[in-house]
Amino acid sequence: MNQEITLSQPPAPSRAFSVLLSPTRRGARLARLLVTAHLGEWGIPSESAAQIVAELAANAVVHGRVPGRDFRLGLTVHDGGALLRIEVSDARGDCLPFLPAGVAVPGDDAESGRGLLIVEALADRWGVSPGPLPRKTVWAELDLAP
Repeated sequence: MNQEITLSQPPAPSRAFSVLLSPTRRGARLARLLVTAHLGEWGIPSESAAQIVAELAANAVVHGRVPGRDFRLGLTVHDGGALLRIEVSDARGDCLPFLPAGVAVPGDDAESGRGLLIVEALADRWGVSPGPLPRKTVWAELDLAP
């Protein structure tokens, strides 16, 4: 499993984008559309990143929502374009996501429960950075091999 909880900071980015979005289904959809647009403008493949953002933004809306508080989407490109870091921050630091070892895949008829499995499958690394209180940031990294 690639999940980790960390307090470390990534290296300085060569490109960055950040936006606050409403914790609604519309805000989650806009997050995915913004990722596709920005990565396209930067010349970076966006399919996996857009899917990761869709899952993390949906989790922020469903599990991290606090009325009156937005969630933040952040994209950064590091190491001269070799690494894409996706961050979704919400106001529920008390509600940490996890993917326990040996977790069962939801049944075919289940309507939810696959989000972190998708992030796990698509990201090279992902984890949670707590704080500053009351927030948390769920992040995922994609290695962009030239």
